[in-house]
Amino acid sequence: MSDVFWRSKTLEQMSETEWESLCDGCALCCLHKVEDEDTEEVFYTTIVCNLLDTDTCRCTEYERRSELVPNCVKLRPKDVADFHWLPPSCSYRLLYEGHQLPAWHPLETGNPRSVMEANASVLSYYEVKDNEISEDEIIDYIIDPDGD
Repeated sequence: MSDVFWRSKTLEQMSETEWESLCDGCALCCLHKVEDEDTEEVFYTTIVCNLLDTDTCRCTEYERRSELVPNCVKLRPKDVADFHWLPPSCSYRLLYEGHQLPAWHPLETGNPRSVMEANASVLSYYEVKDNEISEDEIIDYIIDPDGD
């Protein structure tokens, strides 16, 4: 892998290994989201998928995640434009929009835990795993975008 492939290649030009390495391990995509059907506005919750290892911020069943969690989305380069729900700090979204990776990104630091050390991971948000509450309670965990 070239040291700075993310600066010289488009998302579509990346190998699968390069593409996978773009994931900073923040696990923000593992937070449950609620979408307003009328406005298509997406609201994050503080509920995380039960497959998330909260020590490593990684999926415990990454290879089987789509089988075990049917609504888990597998990101592909050609689909990034359609994923308006990706957090603004997401590496895939940043590069797609023409921005650089944040200084805390593991590809920049060489440290796989740098995203957690920068408090840029799901560990700063999550309260409960989805298997610990009922579906009716999801709305109680929506993150207030204004911080109120």
